[in-house]
Amino acid sequence: MSDDSYFETVEGGATDETGGRTITEADVVNFAGVSGDFNHLHTDDVRMADSEFGERIAHGMLVLSIATGLLWQNRPPEERAAVVAFYGIDELRFRAPVFIGDRIHVETEVLETKRKPDSAGTGTVRYGLEVLKQDGTVAIACETISLLE
Repeated sequence: MSDDSYFETVEGGATDETGGRTITEADVVNFAGVSGDFNHLHTDDVRMADSEFGERIAHGMLVLSIATGLLWQNRPPEERAAVVAFYGIDELRFRAPVFIGDRIHVETEVLETKRKPDSAGTGTVRYGLEVLKQDGTVAIACETISLLE
């Protein structure tokens, strides 16, 4: 195991925050088309006007996918180069709806680092992850695991 691997520099408890991104009508429509998820929650504004939400909501998996993009864009080049794979996701909860026009950002904390000497990478990093809306409401909470060199 190399002493200069990026994995060796990751410290438990380290926190980070991404920039924000607004969820658009085009995001929802395109995700419905790509995923095949045309559930009325996301596509029927008339039906959703009388729902508990009062309007359509963005797909939870769309919001999670955008969060992964925000995370990738926020990572320094040396960390991007060290990523071997997205290793998993645990404890995923969709805690609040995200609407078209909401602006989200991601906050992370390193919960654990674990050496994996028999794998393609040096080890795994478990992150606590929250996707927050512009008003501070947590929309998604989970733990993600990355395999890093």
